[in-house]
Amino acid sequence: MTQAAPELTKDAFLGGQLTLAQPMNGYRAGVDPVILAASVNASPGQSVLELGCGAGAASLCLGQRIKGLRLAGLERQPDYADLARRNAAHNKIPLTVHTGDLASMPAALRDEVFDHVIMNPPYFRRDRGTASPDAGREGALGEDTPLVIWLDQATRRIVPGGYLTLIQNAERLPEVLTAMDHRLGAAVVKPLCPRVGRPASLVIVQARKGARGAFRLSAPLILHEGIKHETDRDHYTPEVSAILRTGAELSLA
Repeated sequence: MTQAAPELTKDAFLGGQLTLAQPMNGYRAGVDPVILAASVNASPGQSVLELGCGAGAASLCLGQRIKGLRLAGLERQPDYADLARRNAAHNKIPLTVHTGDLASMPAALRDEVFDHVIMNPPYFRRDRGTASPDAGREGALGEDTPLVIWLDQATRRIVPGGYLTLIQNAERLPEVLTAMDHRLGAAVVKPLCPRVGRPASLVIVQARKGARGAFRLSAPLILHEGIKHETDRDHYTPEVSAILRTGAELSLA
């Protein structure tokens, strides 16, 4: 986004349980942060940090599903950080948003740890693609901080026995797993496939700090019914529709 005040839309999430202000142009949250939030196995009273929280979609969807969480977010783009604060206040979900770069962690978060860290890192490496002309969209989708730094900073913020949960482009799964060092274990990967018979486009990855369990590859989550898009309806599968419309939990088993 530019320094001029962006034109905003008010968008319903979770079947209208949440209303989020988002820029009309630029990065706009879609289904990805909602599915990320659904996959977090948090409990009331626990703490959750979202790295790169944008306008707050994932954190607020999680806070709507599980009451009594202590939610915090880190966002380096000031306009989006401000939107996250406004969205939290509008939806009456407590969320403390810090403005800063995870590569140089703000002092307020440097020594703090959380039961869960969640994140939706940029999907696209800029040595393999073209940058978006919109600064907000590019900041959200185009990587300039390597995944290894995202994983390291996330791991540092997790309590022993706590969880890291992230969503990422499927083709970058090898990078994610390589960046997970000895501090994380019992990793589980759930592929997200657009339709039956189609390769995964995204993956949910979850790991536990200090765990020594075996790696698991879960059955895929199929996003859409049918083998191809035939009408203007979204055709989400019942499981995905429940996540998007009612805030249902996504099991990674």
